[in-house]
Formats: sequence, C-alpha cells, structure tokens
Amino acid sequence: MAKTYTAGLISAMAAAAAVSQNNHAYADGPFKAPQSSSSDPKSPPIPNLPQDNPPPPPKVRNDQPRTSSAGFDPEALERGVKALKEITSSPHGKKVFEVIKKQEETKQAELAAKVAEFKELQAQQETERQRIIYDEQKKLAQHQAQTKSQMARYEDELARKRMQAENEYQRSRNQELVKLQEESSIRQEQARRATEEQIQAQRRQTEREKAEIERETIRVRAMAEAEGRAHEAKLAEDVNRRMLVDRANAEREKWVAAINTTFDHIGGGLRAILTDQNKLVVAVGGVTALAAGIYTTREGARVIWGYVDRILGQPSLIRESSRGKYPWSGIFSRAKSTLSRRADTGSASKVGDGFGDVVLHPSLKKRIEQLSSATANTKAHQAPFRNMLFYGPPGTGKTMAARELARKSGLDYALMTGGDVAPLGSQAVTKIHQLFDWAKKSKRGLLLFIDEADAFLCERNKTYMSEAQRSALNALLFRTGDQSKDIVLALATNRPGDLDSAVADRIDEVLEFPLPGEEERFKLLKLYLDKYIVQAGSGKSGLLQNLFKGKQQQIEVKGLTDDIIKEAAAKTEGFSGREIAKLMASVQAAVYGSENCVLDPNLFREVVDYKVAEHQQRRKLAASDKS
Repeated sequence: MAKTYTAGLISAMAAAAAVSQNNHAYADGPFKAPQSSSSDPKSPPIPNLPQDNPPPPPKVRNDQPRTSSAGFDPEALERGVKALKEITSSPHGKKVFEVIKKQEETKQAELAAKVAEFKELQAQQETERQRIIYDEQKKLAQHQAQTKSQMARYEDELARKRMQAENEYQRSRNQELVKLQEESSIRQEQARRATEEQIQAQRRQTEREKAEIERETIRVRAMAEAEGRAHEAKLAEDVNRRMLVDRANAEREKWVAAINTTFDHIGGGLRAILTDQNKLVVAVGGVTALAAGIYTTREGARVIWGYVDRILGQPSLIRESSRGKYPWSGIFSRAKSTLSRRADTGSASKVGDGFGDVVLHPSLKKRIEQLSSATANTKAHQAPFRNMLFYGPPGTGKTMAARELARKSGLDYALMTGGDVAPLGSQAVTKIHQLFDWAKKSKRGLLLFIDEADAFLCERNKTYMSEAQRSALNALLFRTGDQSKDIVLALATNRPGDLDSAVADRIDEVLEFPLPGEEERFKLLKLYLDKYIVQAGSGKSGLLQNLFKGKQQQIEVKGLTDDIIKEAAAKTEGFSGREIAKLMASVQAAVYGSENCVLDPNLFREVVDYKVAEHQQRRKLAASDKS
C-alpha cells in the first residue's frame, strides 16, 4: 500500500515538475495555472485586447549552476526522494500519505475554483469584447452616416456651383448672342441700304428698258393696225370710191348753188349799203355794237359759268362719276348707263355672271353680293356705312367690282386716283375738302372709290413724302374719322402693307382680288371673244360714221370650240383680267390683219402663244428687278 502511494507521489511530483517545466518556472516558484484543455470548446477564444504598454516577457534567471539551460532544477526531486525515503522508513507513513492526499485534494479544489474564476473572467472578457464590437459598429455606422451627410452636402454644393457656372455661362452666351444680333442687324441694315440702292439703279434701268419695249410694242401694234386698216380699205376701195364720187358730186352741186345764191344776196346788200351813206353809217354802228355785245356776253358768261362750276360742278379730282358733272346731268348719265346695262345684259348672261366685264371667283362674288345687300339695307335704315379695302394684283377687276357694288346697292359712285393728289401741291387739302363736300350732296349716297390709294395714303414717316402729301392725308383722315351715313370709302391698292396705320384703322371690310383661276379665265375668254370678235362690226353706227368711215367689217369665226378656249385658258396661267382683254384685242387686230378677216383655231393659237411668251418675258424682267 505504501509502495502504491509512494509511486503515486512520485508520479505526481514528476507531473508537477513537467508542468513547472512547461510554464518556464521553478518548482518552488509561484503557481501559474495553465489554460485547461477541458474548457468549453465552443467558447470563442479570448481576443488580444489592446493594451497601452504591454509588459515584456520575464527573463529566466539561472542562479543555480546545477540547473539546466532549459530551467529544470533536480534539487526538488532529490528532496522529494529523500522525503519519500524518510516517510517509508517512518512508522507514520500512512498518515503522511493521507495528509498528502488531502493536500492534493485541497489543491485540486483550489485549481477547480481558479478554473471557474478563469471561465467567469473569460465570459466577462467576451461580454466586454461584444460591447466593444457593438460600440465600434455604432461608431462606424455614425461615421458612415456622417460621411454620407457630408458627401450629400458636398454634392449639393457641387451641383449649386455647377448650376451657377452654367447660369454664368448662359448669361455670357446670351450677352454674346445679343452682341452678335446687334452686329448682324447693323450688317443687314447696311446690306439692305446697299441692296436698295442697287434695286433703285436696276429699277431705273428696267424702266428705261420697259419704256423701249412699250414703244416698240406700240410701234408694232400701230403697224399691225395700219396694215389691217389698209387691207380693209383695199377690200372696200372700189365700192367706197363709187359711193364717195357720187355723193361728192351731189354735195358739190348743192354747195355751189347755195354759195352762188348767198353771194348774190350779199353782193346786192353791199351795193345798196355802199351807195347810201346813211345805211353805211347804220351798218358800221350795228356791227360795232354787235361785236361789243358779243365780247361782253362771252366774258360775263365765262365768269358766271366759272362761279356755277365752282359751286355746282364736279370736283377736279373726280375722273368718273355716275352723278355727272352737274346735278341736272346725273339724270342723263344714269339713263344712259341704264340703257347700256340693258344692252349688255345678253353678253353678261352668256358667261353666267352679273358683274359686267369682270369675272370673279365664286366666293369673292358671293362676298361682294353680300356687301351690296348689306349696303343697300344700311342705306334704307339710315345706319352708318362701312369702309372697304380692295387689294390684289393689277387688272383683277377691283374698279369694275366697286362700280358694280355701287350699282347693286343703289348708290352713286365716283372714281378718283391717288396719283392725282400729289401734283396739286398746297391745293390738295382744299380739293380733298371740296371732294367730300360734293360727295355729301348725293341724295342716294355715294361710293367714293380711290384707285392706287397707296400713292398718297402711305405711311407718314416716309422720307420721300412731301409736306403737302402729309397735309392731304391728314385732311382725308379728318373727314373719315367718324362713320358716315353719306359716303362709302372704298380703297384699291396693289400694296396694302404701305398704307398708313390710321387709314388701315378706318377700314371695316378687306377683300382680296386674286388672279383668275382656270375656270374664271375660260369665262373671261368667252366674254371678250363675244365682245371683241363676235359683236365687232354688228353695232349700229351713225350716219356721219357711215358717210366718212364706212361700215366696219364683221369678223367670221370658224372652228373655234370650247375645247380650244379651255386650252387657251390653261396656257394663260398667271394672266389678269386686263391681260386677257388685251389678248383678245390682239386676236382682233390679228384677224383684221389677215386676208379674209376670218378667225380660225390656228390664228387663235398663234396669238395666244405669242402673248403667253410675252407675259413670261415680262415676269422675268420683273423678277430681275426684284432680285
């Protein structure tokens, strides 16, 4: 038994020595419990907590020369062996072993307590580590949030600075654009002035060329008309010669007899007066008194007639009027116009238009008919009239439409031209007032039509406008300031944009007269074909005209169908109504210049092609003037 305890004691001492060797401490040094391997394997390892000043590892001091370099001291073992021998030889060996056993158990209990304390410390360290990790994570989250907030503020500051930079750049860019626009406007104004001077020079050149072309055209037309008249005279020369010879012989005999009789009476009276002195004195006194009376009567009549003409006569600005020159002459002029309209009813009904020699687009015609009805009703109800503006290319029927509008609405009409105002100079204002005073005397109401209105109703800030023209314009604006119950003002112009703003403000109705379409050109060709070709030579002429000029030869039309006229209407695109009338007048001259005075399709097409080429040439010249 003692041997068994002794073996256990020796093994324990060897284990203790091994443990002390592993811990690098002496056997009789302080106890240092190693980390037990029997601890919970799932518990995480204790982290190496940061220390401000970690202590350096202790250095082993070897004061015993018997101690090995590894730190093992065999002296304790020797003392243990010696003590064991003494215990074995001692009679109280059993008690010693029991005491040793109790000491060992006490040490094991203390070791267990230290292990538990170590585990508790380890748990506290783990808790502290978790708290530190949580604090670190919290600080990290706060730092990240602060970083994001700073980044957001920085991005907002960058965006604001970028926007300010963009606004500054846009402002500078706008200033540069404004400067460039001002420079461009200055250059454009300089270019416009240069172009305007060039256009004026080209326009003068074109006017000279146009005058040469017109003179050449007039010469060619006069030659063609002369050839036509010569041919006509040649055809009727024999008949006219015999008729004229017989008529001249009869007239000569009658006049010779009358002259002989007259001279016989005069000779007898002169002989009686010359032979009697009293009769001679009476005859001389009578002739003198007669001459004085004739002179006095002529001068007095001239003065009285000038006064009557100034009070009752038509103003000098009026070129055409349905009222006539004097109040009593309006009756005759209206009767004459009524008879002429009745005579022209047949020709107007053939083309299906009630506007005389003007053919309008259906929508424009309907609008004019509505205006005529409205004007007539306005006059019947004593309401103020509405002023009108007609604009469009030349020769589109503005003047004729105004005349027909006045006729259909039951008004008198008066026609004047804007170009007649400028030559009047300082008298223009007086003439304008006389014109409106004369117009107010019309009992039926008067439509005052001013053709080429832009000639003196243009903008008042024009540099070339004289002071007299401005005064005339102001006079017209004064007389048309209020709506009138007596006068309808109708203006016609090719350039409505040139009218003064005050004149445009007085306009109530604006009508555009475009160039006629193909259907309207077909109707115009039919109208003027009937007027210049079919009815030529069929009118009634007077006795004196038949006596001295002879009867006009009638034109024969062969094979001229509606298809050919439609073909001509398609070719004459861009022609105005006036140009179509001149075209048919040229056809008439060409027919009179032919041998047999017959209009056939070949001659008609030849004249149409020639006039179309002439129209295109004029358009090229006009385009070159504008460019």
